[in-house]
Amino acid sequence: MQQYLTSYSDIVSIVGDIVNLRIPDDPELEKRVRNRELAVIEEGGRTVSLAQIIRLERNLVSLQAFAGAKGISNQASVRFLGAPMRAIYSDNIFGRVFNGSGQVTDGGPDLSHEPKVEINGPTVNPVSRVLASRMIRTQVPMIDVFNCLVESQKIPIFSVSGEPYNKFLARVAVQADADVVIFAGLGLIFDDYYFFRQSFEDAGILSRTVMFVNLASEPVVERLMVPDLALAVAEKFAVEESKRVLVLLTDMTAYADAMKEIGIAMESIPSNRGYMGDLYSQLARRYEKACDFKGAGSVTILSVTTMPGDDVTHPVPDNTGYITEGQFYLHNGVIDPFGSLSRLKQHVIGKETREDHSQIMNVMIRYYSEGVDAEQKQAMAFDLSDYDQKLLKFSGLFRQHFMDLDVAMPLEAALDLCWKILSQCFDPDEVVIKQVLKDKYWPT
Repeated sequence: MQQYLTSYSDIVSIVGDIVNLRIPDDPELEKRVRNRELAVIEEGGRTVSLAQIIRLERNLVSLQAFAGAKGISNQASVRFLGAPMRAIYSDNIFGRVFNGSGQVTDGGPDLSHEPKVEINGPTVNPVSRVLASRMIRTQVPMIDVFNCLVESQKIPIFSVSGEPYNKFLARVAVQADADVVIFAGLGLIFDDYYFFRQSFEDAGILSRTVMFVNLASEPVVERLMVPDLALAVAEKFAVEESKRVLVLLTDMTAYADAMKEIGIAMESIPSNRGYMGDLYSQLARRYEKACDFKGAGSVTILSVTTMPGDDVTHPVPDNTGYITEGQFYLHNGVIDPFGSLSRLKQHVIGKETREDHSQIMNVMIRYYSEGVDAEQKQAMAFDLSDYDQKLLKFSGLFRQHFMDLDVAMPLEAALDLCWKILSQCFDPDEVVIKQVLKDKYWPT
């Protein structure tokens, strides 16, 4: 990393974690100072904070102070490092925990001497991408059977505060058939961070997991760096080592709130509910890192997006829905089959999976929908037909065996269970499935 030895001390203002510095009118210096590069804020002969350049306006430079601007005075000086943020990348990072500055925080051996990779690189050229065609099995039937997770997919979990989305995300990490898991925690309380780490350790996957964590008590500025660090490392594993990488992000609403806070400190003009006008672009820039690389591995992104007030029109879930390829809707402690959608599932259903997958999936959702209608009729004291009674039995079994978040089973076992439940509730002639499939899979 090139270091410019000259320090500049003309600090104009400090707003929140933003330090505004005026540099001399020197064309050569202005050429060397680039957006998103790092700097060091020093005072009294010691380093106060690492910082990143986030805006350049002629000779006025705005920097984000990673350790926060608390304690920094106008007498401090700034020294530019001449390089962007880099993430440590080697096989030695497995099982380790990093903060939003890319530094090890787990008390283990120092890794500063390890190779590094630049973050904030461009997304992959479309001609270098492979059409999504491989399934990531999670052993969660509400995903594997009804809304498959596909390699290179970017898909959020829409939920609200209080729902067990972190527990669900940890389950997916443990059970998914990925080579590498990259976890990015954004504004987590310590209990949630400890839960994730303990879950990975107990399941024995810590040896193929890398964690980047920004706690709620840590600087907001670092929260903005965590997804970039995680995705840069994920991309490197996919391209250099042909790994199938699963990236888990929680919670992207906390990430967007951090962007809003920084934007307000920079006196940017807000667009919708206080969020900046580039919210869509900033989210898309991260999500578009999901890719199946030609002749190499893949990066798949599964994120959590909490919806304040359960409002799907809130700017964060609203913009996310335009970028991603479907969503899993976690509601009342279960994955809602009606609010969830995977737009890439057709690339693998019936191609990578069993021939009956498509039809059994459609029939199960259809009868569950009719079962919910029958439950409403029952609640309103309407007379129920014999067929309604069958639907009531079916909807109860469906919830018990598929919608419970603790249920885990391979896809083939889940498909067999679908046939079994259908046979327990209906006669063969009542089930609208191709006869050739009923002849082959209907339990005898």
